[in-house]
Amino acid sequence: MDLLLDAICVVDPQGRFVYISGACERIFGYTCEELVGTSMMDLVYPDDREKTLATAREVMLGQQKNHFENRYVRKDGQIVHIMWSASWSEEEQLRVAVAHDVTEQKKTEALQAAVYAISEAANSAEDLAALFLLIHQIVARLLPLNLFCVALREEDTGSLNFPYYADQHSSPDARESVDARTLGAEIITSSAPLLLTADTPADDIGLRALSDTSSLNWLGVPLIATRGTFGALLLHSSSTTQRYTSRDLELLHYVSTQIASAVQRMQMQSRLQFLSHYDHLTELPNRTLLFDRMEQALARARRENGKVSLLYLDLDKFKQVNDTYGHGVGDQLLRAVADRLRQCVREVDTVSRVGGDEFVILLEDINQPEHALLVAEKVRAQLNMPFHLAEHSLMMIPSIGIALYPEHADEQNELLNLADRAMYYAKQSGGNRFEIAVKKDRSDNMGR
Repeated sequence: MDLLLDAICVVDPQGRFVYISGACERIFGYTCEELVGTSMMDLVYPDDREKTLATAREVMLGQQKNHFENRYVRKDGQIVHIMWSASWSEEEQLRVAVAHDVTEQKKTEALQAAVYAISEAANSAEDLAALFLLIHQIVARLLPLNLFCVALREEDTGSLNFPYYADQHSSPDARESVDARTLGAEIITSSAPLLLTADTPADDIGLRALSDTSSLNWLGVPLIATRGTFGALLLHSSSTTQRYTSRDLELLHYVSTQIASAVQRMQMQSRLQFLSHYDHLTELPNRTLLFDRMEQALARARRENGKVSLLYLDLDKFKQVNDTYGHGVGDQLLRAVADRLRQCVREVDTVSRVGGDEFVILLEDINQPEHALLVAEKVRAQLNMPFHLAEHSLMMIPSIGIALYPEHADEQNELLNLADRAMYYAKQSGGNRFEIAVKKDRSDNMGR
């Protein structure tokens, strides 16, 4: 019987081993001498003990059990999946069972399920945050972990950020640990997988750079795309008995290919979504997003009897900047203008670039029409301050038109057109001023 691949186990009514075949050492890691006389339940994986005890009671009542599955903890701390066939000998008062190791089959099934789940997650997740949460859940079904994080390298700056970091031993809003940042940077820089346990030679990974070497049980893989390594997955387990192995690393590295594709796809979708609603130069909302927010703001104002204002802004003589200093300086100026405009409004307001050197500011839920005048004056003063760009000191003169809801119009296109017309009057009057729109004639307009 010692030549059989499956293990034969004989257990007394108290659950103690009285006989085991030689295959048990291959499956469980213990010799026959180590197991005889010990309790079978001591080897059962904690989460499976209740169902194992219930099945053992049924067998002792005379029920034949075939294909019962549970998990055991090997001597080396690894988890093995066992399929049992068991029966009860009334005459001998013993349970006799045959154990078939299905660990590799379970790993293959889990791997296939993970690949499918990652593909589903890529299609169902609304954004990167949701995708990372789903990937965390998928990987947690494959490998033990108490920390899971995703590190990404910014393409333009090369800086490292952690868009997802979850540590069971820390608060949900905790920032990444120093060690996670160190190891994430190492994986991305080297484009190589990482297996770091107490058995890892100290000179393989700069252990001196780690702040905590007391619980070394890290697993990490790079996320690689056609343009190179752009990120890393990093896992940590605080288990003192179950160490990560090279097999675990192979498994994580295998699914990382699908994860990298899913992340890249979501990043591309996010980028396209961003470009469809934001100006690529200033990263301000574009006309499409402005109209969407105007529609929502006006709907709220109608329901709550509120007020909304539009400020239409044009930079006088901006073309001369491009002609004199080049479009590169002109682009820098537009970005600087956008930054100053953001500083002039509240978070609930919207600053948008609608084309060229034209901007529109949507002020929501203003208490008095005079509030729009105060913002317009603040904008004018901010833009009158010198812009120091590329060794040049430039001055900008704005022309601003103001239209109010419900005083001037109750529909977004009409409101925008009135603000545009008022801006034109400000420009015709010499610029560096604002004008308030009226519906009928120019005589009632206020100039500043």
